[in-house]
Amino acid sequence: MDPMQNQTGSLGGLVPVLSAAALQEQARKDAEVKNTEPVLVGLAAYVRRCWEASKQAKQETEQRMLCSLRQRQGHYDPEDMAEIKKTGGSEIFMMITSVKCRAAGSWLKDILLGTKDGKSWGIAPTTIPDLAPEDMQQVVQRATRDAMEMEMMVSQALMTPMQMEEVVERAKDRIRAEAKEEAKEAVSRMEDKMEDQLLEGGYLRAISEFIDDLTIFPSAVLKGPVIRKKAVLGWVQDASGWTVNVQQKLVPEWERVSPFDIYPAPHSADIDDGYLIEHHRLTRSALNELIGVDGYSDDAIRAVLEENGRGGLREWLAIDQARIAAENKGSSSLDYNPEALIDALQFWGSVRGQDLIDWGMSAEEIPDPTVEYNCEVWQIGRWTIKATLNYDPLGRKPYDKTSYEEIPGAFWGNSVADLVRDCQKVCNSTARALVNNMGIASGPQVGYNVSRIPAGEDLTQVYPWKVWQYTSDPYGSTAPAMDFFQPSINAAELMGVYEKFSALADEYSGVPRYMSGDASGQGALRTSSGISMLMGNAGKAIKQVVANIDVNVTTPMLERQYYHNMRYEEDPELKGDVQIVARGANMLIVKEQAQVRRNEFLQIVASNPTFAQIVGEPAIAALLREGAKALDMDTDEIVPPPEVIRARASAAMQMAQLQMQAARQAGPQPSDVINFERDESGAVKSAKVMPGNRQQMQNGAPVTDNFAPARR
Repeated sequence: MDPMQNQTGSLGGLVPVLSAAALQEQARKDAEVKNTEPVLVGLAAYVRRCWEASKQAKQETEQRMLCSLRQRQGHYDPEDMAEIKKTGGSEIFMMITSVKCRAAGSWLKDILLGTKDGKSWGIAPTTIPDLAPEDMQQVVQRATRDAMEMEMMVSQALMTPMQMEEVVERAKDRIRAEAKEEAKEAVSRMEDKMEDQLLEGGYLRAISEFIDDLTIFPSAVLKGPVIRKKAVLGWVQDASGWTVNVQQKLVPEWERVSPFDIYPAPHSADIDDGYLIEHHRLTRSALNELIGVDGYSDDAIRAVLEENGRGGLREWLAIDQARIAAENKGSSSLDYNPEALIDALQFWGSVRGQDLIDWGMSAEEIPDPTVEYNCEVWQIGRWTIKATLNYDPLGRKPYDKTSYEEIPGAFWGNSVADLVRDCQKVCNSTARALVNNMGIASGPQVGYNVSRIPAGEDLTQVYPWKVWQYTSDPYGSTAPAMDFFQPSINAAELMGVYEKFSALADEYSGVPRYMSGDASGQGALRTSSGISMLMGNAGKAIKQVVANIDVNVTTPMLERQYYHNMRYEEDPELKGDVQIVARGANMLIVKEQAQVRRNEFLQIVASNPTFAQIVGEPAIAALLREGAKALDMDTDEIVPPPEVIRARASAAMQMAQLQMQAARQAGPQPSDVINFERDESGAVKSAKVMPGNRQQMQNGAPVTDNFAPARR
């Protein structure tokens, strides 16, 4: 008998001990009881209603996505292939969509990821930083001190209200300037922190896959930051040396979500406009990893794993078979999979407070029944494995989406595949006709009189010096028994049609063929400057796509990440009032023109001593540093760090002050210049001695005064 079948035992006859099987059965019963609570039952029913409505509304879009995916891979739709097979002939597919999608994706990746630091975003302090209460106390203290100094200067016992207001405003300006400088340092640290999180959280891979989706599907979706428990490998040193240390840490991660798995509300126009459902296909190991994670029901997850072992827990969709075939995943049967996947629905949306009360929650938990409560619910079959409020205080979902061509008011836009679909079909039809015509016209066609061909004559081959046998015409006709004729070739006309619609695909997609390396052309395409001009014009179309990514994806995603760091990071030096700057749309200008303009500006500043004196040595060093960075040079080896530049400027200022003091102590010198101030009659009212070029002795070493004398 298996000892695991024993339901109970005893420890010293006092403490009853349950076997593993009994514990598992007890956990399943607890999960059953909890899963039948009115609130969870009501939530589950609501999620199911939303799921059915979203599936129904997305059916037409799903067929369009399947068509686009096949088109990208060079496959005909099943109904089109059936018609082609009926008529016979060529099944050639011209890869116009593939070329356009590949070129558009490469172009976007070059803009968004092609910089040296691979970053098309930044953060900056707000223009007018908010003053904290402690800052306002400094304002009052400074204003009081400045007011006392002004009273002493103007010999007044009291200042007027207007004068006092001016003093307070000046104090505020100084405090704001100091706060802005501190904010810049905090912003720099926060930006480095966020960049490190993006790199470690898989953002680069996610955004690359997102861009590929953008060219194929009506919309592309990026998810993150999502906080997950992740094993992090580290090293610790002990007496025996360095050893591996694996720790479980909560880290933010990003991932691309297939547009096939996103189901928005039927009426929604954006991610946060209505509810949203993500359809997951989880392995047993992935579901096991959720055990012990905050917010998930361990008993419900174990019950799901037990039920999955007996089969079931699948959300069969109408497009599953077609999607597997379109994605080239091998077998077209979902049953032939030894690792049965578990379908889960992740629901994000708002629930009425009155519904929660009706489902069993108390009035203390739901104080206002008219308020909408944003929540996250995970549903697997009949099990609710998670039901929590949305952790974002604004109710935002951790998803961002955009389209290659946005359609105002619509969730799904147009992709490159959508825009060139008609051109692709015409080019395919033309290419098939061209191939069929060339095949038919590749040799002579033969017509013969069946009644004059002897039995057994081979009529399937024509070759040189073949002897044809035929009988006389029983009707006495003098017409030849066989007739040879050559079909006409319509290649020129068909190629003209093909070239026309291929050129229209360039126009419709906004991706000209020379962007993918096609050097053939006339006119401007024959010179490098002409190609540069055309690429600049073509860049206007791609800028709109990049602007869609900046506004709809990069900015809200980074805002959520910044909010997470502000809320959960313990380092106070990261805190600051900032704004997200997505500069992807400007990267074209930056990459093509910024370096030229920077060099021109540097030349203007360096060639004019007055300009150089105005901007100062630190600004010139910053220009040189940016120029060296653009050329992939080591900036620290070429341009001194800013600290060294500031130290030099401070030393020069101190030296100048020492020179002026030495000049005053020495009195007027022959090289000095005297400025006279005269009245209207020409009489001298006052005279001022300005030190000229001289040499003084400072600490036993000659010091040269380089200040030019002021003359009048």
